Amino acid sequence: MSEKGASVSSEEITAEAAACPTGPAIKAQLVQELQTLMVWVESCQTLTFFDFETQLGPKVLALGVLLVQLFLVLRHERFEAQHPQATPGYKRQGPFGRELGTCFGQVRYARTYFYQAGHGYYPLDNELGLTRDGFSMRVRSYASRLATKVSYAQAALILSGFLGWAPAQDSLEEMVLGLGQHTAAWFANAPAPTGDGEVLIIQIDSKATPTATEAELKKRRGPRPPNSHPGSQRHRGRAARQRRGSQKRRQKGDKAKNGKMATIVTRYTLRRSADGQLEGPLNKKGYASYAPKRHAVAIARREADKRGFRPTSGQLIQLVTDGDADLAFYIAELFPEAIHTLDVYHVTEYLWEAGGCLYAEGSLELTAWVEVQKDLLYKGRAAKIVAELDQRLAHWPRGKRAARTRWQQIRDYLHKRVNMMKYHWLRKQDLEISSGAVEGAVNYVIARRFDCGGMRWIKERAEHLLQLRCIEVNEDWDAFIQFVHDRTQAQAQQQRTNLSLKCTQPAPLPSYGLVQ
Repeated sequence: MSEKGASVSSEEITAEAAACPTGPAIKAQLVQELQTLMVWVESCQTLTFFDFETQLGPKVLALGVLLVQLFLVLRHERFEAQHPQATPGYKRQGPFGRELGTCFGQVRYARTYFYQAGHGYYPLDNELGLTRDGFSMRVRSYASRLATKVSYAQAALILSGFLGWAPAQDSLEEMVLGLGQHTAAWFANAPAPTGDGEVLIIQIDSKATPTATEAELKKRRGPRPPNSHPGSQRHRGRAARQRRGSQKRRQKGDKAKNGKMATIVTRYTLRRSADGQLEGPLNKKGYASYAPKRHAVAIARREADKRGFRPTSGQLIQLVTDGDADLAFYIAELFPEAIHTLDVYHVTEYLWEAGGCLYAEGSLELTAWVEVQKDLLYKGRAAKIVAELDQRLAHWPRGKRAARTRWQQIRDYLHKRVNMMKYHWLRKQDLEISSGAVEGAVNYVIARRFDCGGMRWIKERAEHLLQLRCIEVNEDWDAFIQFVHDRTQAQAQQQRTNLSLKCTQPAPLPSYGLVQ
């Protein structure tokens, strides 16, 4: 909202005030519209219910607009009565009208402007918790929540189908970026869940999502050529292909997407029952970020401490990963007291790959060999598996260099992680031996929204949407929106300014090890 100040003439102020409806006028219009609506309902006796409901929707929304207008006019009158003078050090001007996008439609109302040299604000907007970007918090909540599920274009389309209007696609993305500025504060300040169990399980995994290359970004940001066929999509496409020229044919099997890793942390607790078994999961929560992996582990540490699982608490923490060496290093640093387990299914995949170096794919010999190794694995004898790999490596036949190299890599992978494969003991304790929870989260939280055909993301922009998706999946959306509303309102009132919850530029990714 631009500043008004003394440069606005009294004639302009009078015109703006006259354009805004008054309380009595709105009440009279409401009575008239309601009577008209009742007469219309009586005339609909030959309609099917589908036709009736279809025609009723816009009429009800129109009534909603009038009711919202009445509320805003009454609040303005109340504010004027309570504040006959401007805030000390400020002058007052107005009232000035504005358009507000609500769940019922566009609503026009008026409010007074307080200003001083070089600065001004609308105190009524701050009192109401309204930002200067022209959208209600509920509209922003609906639009951004939809964007965590579907593309921005689809979110705008769905919202328009329900509300009869929708913010532009660019505005929707700016809403997401604006709310994304508050996700770090939300995760840091969100209360710990109640009713936790005695054992905390933390599972961590990563997923690469398609990211725009520098060439793609240059094409996006460059000037657009003139559109010689604005009314013909096929001719526009033909002209674009001629400008680009023929593209190099992708090699068979080349699925390169310039992927950038997002790390996801799934955490929940287990409660021991009367028979000694661990029941759960309880209070499952997730967090994901494109920041370095240490950031994800640091967030896991902070959340564990928040839930009472501090290093000195004596409570059991188990982390399950895919054996990533970087994660193992950070876990040893930040969770020295925890049990670190290698996902058993990753181990069995390596065993099948090792068996493929010896026997033909699909052969009975391959299946029999792998089953023997799996039996040793589940009995807690991983060291014996490594010993067999060493023995076969020492007598490896000549002429199979590629298979020998892969066998050596598998042997080294398992040898370094023997202490993470105590599956026999873990099963006796009824603890986790697989990372199924985080594998599901990788697919549901990341892949379904960020790894679809044709998508190309910028990490910093995807970060905000990814964290909002985590909040939605955690079933914390309404609490988060209330948090942002209260936080923004308090900041605006303290600073005596009108803030915006739309951003055109994303915040930088959290730095190495930063948890806030």
